[in-house]
Amino acid sequence: MTDNSQQSPEPNGPHTASPANLPTQYAPAEVEETLYERWVERGYFAADTKSDRTPYTIVIPPPNVTGSLHLGHAFQHTMMDALTRRKRMQGYEALWLPGMDHAGIATQNKVEQQLAEEGKSRQDLGREAFVERVWQWKEEYGGKILGQMRRLGDGVDWSRERFTMDAGLSRAVQTVFKKMYEDGLIYRAERIINWCPRCLTAISDIEVEYQEDDGELVSLKYGEGDQTVVVATTRAETMLGDTAVAVHPDDERYAHLIGKRIKLPLTDRTIPVVADAHVDPEFGTGAVKVTPAHDPNDFEIGRRHDLPFLSVLDERGVITAHGPFEGLDRFEARSAIVAALREQGRIVAEKRPYVHSVGHCSRCKTTIEPRLSMQWWVKVAPLAKKAGDAVRDGRTRIHPADMSSRYFDWVDNMHDWTISRQLWWGHRIPVWYGPEGEVVCVGPDEEPPGGEGWHQDPDVLDTWFSSGLWPFSTLGWPERTPDLEKFYPTDVLVTGYDIIFFWVARMMMFGTYVMDEPPFHTIQLTGLVRDEHGKKMSKSFGNVVDPLEWMEAYGSDALRFTLANGANPGTDVPIGEDWVKASRNFANKIWNATRFALMNGATVEGPLPGQDEMAATDRWILSRLNAVVAEADGYYDDFQFAKLSDALYHFAWDEVFDWYVELAKTTFGKGGRPAEVSRRVLGEVLDVVLRLLHPVIPFVTETLWTALTGGESVVIADWPKDSGFRDEAAEQEIATVQRAVTEVRRFRADQGLQPGQKVRAELTLDGTSLVAHEDAIRQLLRLQPAGEDFHATASLPVAGATVALDLSGAIDVEAERKRLSKDLAAAEKELAQTTGKLGNEAFLAKAPDHVVEKIRGRRGVAEVDIARIRAQLAALPPG
Repeated sequence: MTDNSQQSPEPNGPHTASPANLPTQYAPAEVEETLYERWVERGYFAADTKSDRTPYTIVIPPPNVTGSLHLGHAFQHTMMDALTRRKRMQGYEALWLPGMDHAGIATQNKVEQQLAEEGKSRQDLGREAFVERVWQWKEEYGGKILGQMRRLGDGVDWSRERFTMDAGLSRAVQTVFKKMYEDGLIYRAERIINWCPRCLTAISDIEVEYQEDDGELVSLKYGEGDQTVVVATTRAETMLGDTAVAVHPDDERYAHLIGKRIKLPLTDRTIPVVADAHVDPEFGTGAVKVTPAHDPNDFEIGRRHDLPFLSVLDERGVITAHGPFEGLDRFEARSAIVAALREQGRIVAEKRPYVHSVGHCSRCKTTIEPRLSMQWWVKVAPLAKKAGDAVRDGRTRIHPADMSSRYFDWVDNMHDWTISRQLWWGHRIPVWYGPEGEVVCVGPDEEPPGGEGWHQDPDVLDTWFSSGLWPFSTLGWPERTPDLEKFYPTDVLVTGYDIIFFWVARMMMFGTYVMDEPPFHTIQLTGLVRDEHGKKMSKSFGNVVDPLEWMEAYGSDALRFTLANGANPGTDVPIGEDWVKASRNFANKIWNATRFALMNGATVEGPLPGQDEMAATDRWILSRLNAVVAEADGYYDDFQFAKLSDALYHFAWDEVFDWYVELAKTTFGKGGRPAEVSRRVLGEVLDVVLRLLHPVIPFVTETLWTALTGGESVVIADWPKDSGFRDEAAEQEIATVQRAVTEVRRFRADQGLQPGQKVRAELTLDGTSLVAHEDAIRQLLRLQPAGEDFHATASLPVAGATVALDLSGAIDVEAERKRLSKDLAAAEKELAQTTGKLGNEAFLAKAPDHVVEKIRGRRGVAEVDIARIRAQLAALPPG
């Protein structure tokens, strides 16, 4: 039925399945760490470049060296691990490559905070000593997340672990920078950048988070008399750096002022009024202040009109302009300047609060300051086009497909990328400046220029520059290493849709530029993990969960299964502790059912018996098993982890454990050849189910599979294959049994019988497919033989057969009649009320359609309830 070639017994003799090694209860904490270390020691996760197997590669999105495992990591790692484990079982040379990012700003901030506690700053240490201190911090505190990955069960190749500041990756960074510089794709220019006064560095557009802040909108009067212009601003402090007022060329209100100069308040300067088509004459007064050194739009106006660029704020956001406001923080200066203007009668209007969108540093949440600065830039247009073309021509597939629009929105509209950072921790820009203005870019195998007056650029590269090279730098590029030859391009990138812009687009640009082919065959975009109410997890909300706590309490498998069970592609994933508990219960169910099976002789020894020896029950479960194998393959290939988990859960729990195992108990009790056949079939089914579940819940499946089969490890077992066997007749026969049992169970429950309460019954099954299953039906329904004094008090037609029950003495008939009569009265009252409303023309004319439909639905439920309750009353024995 399925391929069992990996189920070889241990070399010391034939394997006999036994529960002897299995405790009565599953205790994850006692087995998970031991199992994981055994897997690593045996080299199961190590990829071999010399093998002739087809490669399958995933490079891990490198977590920050400052980070720790959060639910988002656990979510994506569960999917990556499941994909890699399955491919390994399918015979691929699977490589899941781990590593970390040096996280420039975040790591530098950590060490600077540590120094501050010692009363020191990085300037006190100097650059070399500070960088050495960061390396010390990295060795001592960094990489905490790597140990947590082991706890989760990540099957990564630890022998290939990488760090973005490793020598090999640093060589790749320097090589790419040199190539791009020579190709004219990297240049240096003075432009407006996003500046963080807290981190004291430039940051890129995608590192700015915008939020609605309460500010103030102040309208100011510039000039005097008939040369007065009113402008509005939310940043009054920047007026000290104004070098013009701009109006639209066609705005007749200001035609007489264009080309003239007006007095700038609070200063001894005059500034020109310029005409620029960028100005919207319909917005506000139709006139705008122009501060070219502190606003990106004003910068462009300044360039078009050859205006002066006057910086009035330093790197910490402190006023530098000479005068009474010098030395004030930007926010202090804002209030002071408005007060001074008010005193002069220059304030025309004030609006507080004025809610508007304000950029903040994504790392420290400080308000961003647009600032004129000399920086290094990447010319992205040609790179972005290649990255877009790779998706458009199908070389890279984005899944789910409807997420492609987000990708194209970004790569088709990218601005040049600021790549220099005013930090000390990171890849130093490989450019040297000479005493005569010389500029030399140095490659990794070149000596930097020496002599007096030469110095290296002090800035480092944006972290996303080095992490953008991750898919090929980690495989040994710029050398053509065996790893690079075998494992590039990689197969799948699993990452959140929220970093399409930060990371995905960068890697696509660098991959198509450097390697001339995109780094991934498929980009699988996931949603974000949220709390059980669908709310974003945030420390401020108090709903952040440490996944390690749930793993400690319920086991890593329980957390993994919960995350996989919510993983619909591109959709956010709500998660709550109760769901993890439910997954723990599933692991326990698998444990208990397998242990029961082993106690009753379930085995994988020998070939499966022929179909002619199998009962319909056996053929049914094997038919369903093969269908589920095919279903699981389809879901894995389409990254449908939620559907996969749901299908395996219900097949294992409902069909295997609740039906097949229960039906097989009767066969086991009779013994003989039928029992031997069912024991072998049950062993087969459990073997395949455990292998199907292993990629998602590796620990419990490893423990049970090795106990069942005696095999070395399920990690290296063969992935199940659909043999194509289907038996529709057996499936229909067992479906009839299930329907009959379910209907009688429902009737028993309606009569108030306890599940284990035994009742005498007479079964008339002749002429139906239920005949062969009478013993199993009686056992499942707790039905005893009728006996001589049998008196049928209820008779149920089920699936073409009749089940007659003697409920005498089994229930309190009078109490049950009172309960049912009360329920009947309530249902009849509901029917009368809903029927009355639906018969009221005035009500129907006024009520909304959805209200009417709701009442119709209530009436339908009442009608069904009445019929059911009346049938139950009629079935009661005389009281």
